[in-house]
This record gives sequence, structure tokens and C-alpha cells, in this order.
Amino acid sequence: MNFNEELACRTRQAETIIGVYLPKAEGFQKTLLEAMNYSMTAGGKRLRPILLQASYEMFGGKGRVQEPFMAAIEMIHTHSLIHDDLPAIDNDDYRRGKKTTHVVFGEAMGILAGDALLNLAYETALRAFDLEPENPGVPRALRILAKKTGAMGMLGGQSVDVQYEGAAPDRDRIDFIYRLKTSALMEAPLMVGAALAQAGPEAVDACEAIGRDVGLAFQIRDDILDVTSTTQALGKPVKSDEKNKKATYVTLEGISRAEEDVKRISERALKTLDALHVSGGFLRELIWDLVSREK
Repeated sequence: MNFNEELACRTRQAETIIGVYLPKAEGFQKTLLEAMNYSMTAGGKRLRPILLQASYEMFGGKGRVQEPFMAAIEMIHTHSLIHDDLPAIDNDDYRRGKKTTHVVFGEAMGILAGDALLNLAYETALRAFDLEPENPGVPRALRILAKKTGAMGMLGGQSVDVQYEGAAPDRDRIDFIYRLKTSALMEAPLMVGAALAQAGPEAVDACEAIGRDVGLAFQIRDDILDVTSTTQALGKPVKSDEKNKKATYVTLEGISRAEEDVKRISERALKTLDALHVSGGFLRELIWDLVSREK
């Protein structure tokens, strides 16, 4: 099986696992549940669940304890996209080639759907205790997930991004935003997978470093594509950073330097991965695919 075939297979597996944990749209809150499921089934790469599964397997994990966390990390990611698209933040009408949640269901229901997915994510992750109640990696993984997605992680980065919209470019601030807003959700699945497989602290720390660099390179590539690609290719509006007066890595360094730094940072991530001396062939190929993508 070549890389593209394996990636497609892993994507289908992630889709199936995620589907198991989605709520049935029924009852008086049916519209809320429909909005949550609309966003969760709107497509996407399922990158974070795939990263989590790859990390778990790379460190010798054999069970199913990772599955609730795979669904949870995608719920958290989708929650962040719903809220990013809201009129108060990016005010985008399309995501993954489909109308955004607030456009279909209204702004209030969009806010509630994002909130509900974030809460459901932790309900779902906690179900790992039902699968392996004696696994010491489960509480470790929960702590990682909570830290990387809260005020000291993804949401903290988002807050700074919003607060300084329209401000002059500042390299330290941009690095901070990217580390928290994007890298934290790359670090989390790699670290969680390692923790659930009961890898040692040094291995989990290495996964954090890999995720940090992959997230940074991924976000810089996103900045490049926002300038050079098309709405049809990306499935979402381009030039949105310019529209929202957001300072980006490309704004600060230019496209040529940004391309060079994507390569340099990616190579650093792979060097850290290689130093683990584990079977990470798929993960290695996935990293290159992510940072060289055209959509």
C-alpha cells in the first residue's frame, strides 16, 4: 500500500470512528444536534485523529482506547472552526466547500453548536476509561487534551489573534499565536497517542516538539495558500487574512522566505521523529504531505 492509499484508508477509519460518537438528532434540542453533526460531517482531512492513531501505533499501542480521543480531538477542532467562521471573528460563509454552520443554522445556533461540541469532546474522551480503566495513560492523555485546547493552548492563541487584528506585524506575537492556535492541536494528538500507548515522558516531550514544528510549518503553508491559491481549490475563501487585516507570517517575511522556513521547520520535525528510533514511516510521509500541500 502506497502512502496515498494508506492515508485514504486511515481517513475512512477515522470517519467511521468519529461517526460512532456523534449524537442522534432528536428531542427538543434536535436543531442544535443537527448543527453539530452538520459541522462534523462537512468533510475535512481528519488530520488530527489520524495523527493520534499514528502516534499510538508508533509506540506499540494495540487496543481501541485511542478511539474516543480520536473523535474528541476532531470535535474540538470542529468547534474551533465553527467559532472562527462566526461574524464576530472571520465572518466566513464557506468552509470545506460548504456553507458555514452559522449561515445554515443562524449565528446563535452556530455559537451553541461550537460550545456543545467542545463539551461533547470531553464527554467522549472520558469514555476511554470504559475501555481501559487501568491504563495510566488515560488520565495523562486527558490532562494533555485539556491543557492544549484551553486558555494556555488553542483558545489562548485564538484570543490573541482576535485582540491584535489590524495591528502592525510583530514576529514574537505571530509566533505565539501560531504556537497556541495551530501547533497546540498538532501537539495534542501526537502526545495523547504516545501517552495512551504508555510511552515514557521523554517520548511524549518529543511528540510535543514534533507537533510544535509541524503546526508552525502547517500554518505558514496555510498563509502562503491564502495568498496564492483559489477558493475553488481550498474550499474556503482566500485572501481572508487580508480582508480581516490579520498580520501573518507571509505579511512579515514574504512568500519566498515563508517557503524556505516551511522546509527548514519541517526538516527539524523529522529529525526529532527520527531520533525516537521507532517505526514512524507513515507519520514521516504524512508530515511531508501536510507541509507541501496545495490545498
